[in-house]
Amino acid sequence: MPRLFIAIAMPEDIAFELDRLCEGLPGVRWTDVDDFHLTLRFIGQVDHATFCDIGEALTSVSMPPIELRLKGIGQFPPRGHPHTLWVGLEDGREVHRLRRHIERILAEHIGLPPERRKFAPHVTIGRVKEPLPDHRYGRFLQSRALFRSSPFIVTRFALYSSILRPEGAEHVVEAEYDFVTGQAERL
Repeated sequence: MPRLFIAIAMPEDIAFELDRLCEGLPGVRWTDVDDFHLTLRFIGQVDHATFCDIGEALTSVSMPPIELRLKGIGQFPPRGHPHTLWVGLEDGREVHRLRRHIERILAEHIGLPPERRKFAPHVTIGRVKEPLPDHRYGRFLQSRALFRSSPFIVTRFALYSSILRPEGAEHVVEAEYDFVTGQAERL
């Protein structure tokens, strides 16, 4: 059974900007430059029929292009020892609007209940595998606190499947959806 999520892949130039942040801390598994994405909706494991229904339902998501800019750096959990390092958004209103639209489509067409977790739009840049030295982590955060990416236009999102492995999750793009033109492409 596929484990699914919906996300916006980072354009190549933005991915390279993010990749420059990913160094300087021991014990962190950095996100590969090809895997940077902003998750809009985690779905989880579904059967094949539901997978196909989700793929079809997402073709009806339609809205104008959105402009995004990544900004700042943070961690999950917000206090204490981090397990995830991330970059946030300068203004997440349009991403929230896109997400609400996707949630509505999935509820109406598939009957999927809305995700319960609060949506915090971010791009994961690393996963912490062992405790971080406080002084190095402090310098890491301080040197990246003013990070701000170039602005970029988003017109697409993708349906991903994910396979969990000890060395990290393997993400596969199953289909891409252009929410401006209404075109979909299965990969």
